[in-house]
Amino acid sequence: MKYFAVVSNRLDLDGAKLLQWHREKAGTIEQVHDIVKNDLGGGVLPSKYFGVNAAWMRIALLAHNVLVALKRIALPPELRSARPKRLRFEIFVQAGRLVSHARTLTLRLRLGVERLAQLVAAWRALLAPA
Repeated sequence: MKYFAVVSNRLDLDGAKLLQWHREKAGTIEQVHDIVKNDLGGGVLPSKYFGVNAAWMRIALLAHNVLVALKRIALPPELRSARPKRLRFEIFVQAGRLVSHARTLTLRLRLGVERLAQLVAAWRALLAPA
């Protein structure tokens, strides 16, 4: 015989709905562990000292939280499920050239008009008051 228990502080749900809510969460924490460990450097600790490693892990988790907030608040729907590597290539690292001409600096980006409009919209969404 096998028993299964769920301990929760969600008093607003009855037993069946609580079990359904718990089963919907299955697999999400494993994905977070995979992203933090493999994509954000949480799997390779930098030191033999516990405090340094704890700080490293906290920075990796903060980076994950910032990326999740960025995806939910500002990015277009097709990038909401993107992993950090794809975000790095799509958003954070863009090829461009800084041109100085007639006492002005101009940044020339190798982006399409649609992608540039998406980035400007994302920037405005981040600057908008909540």
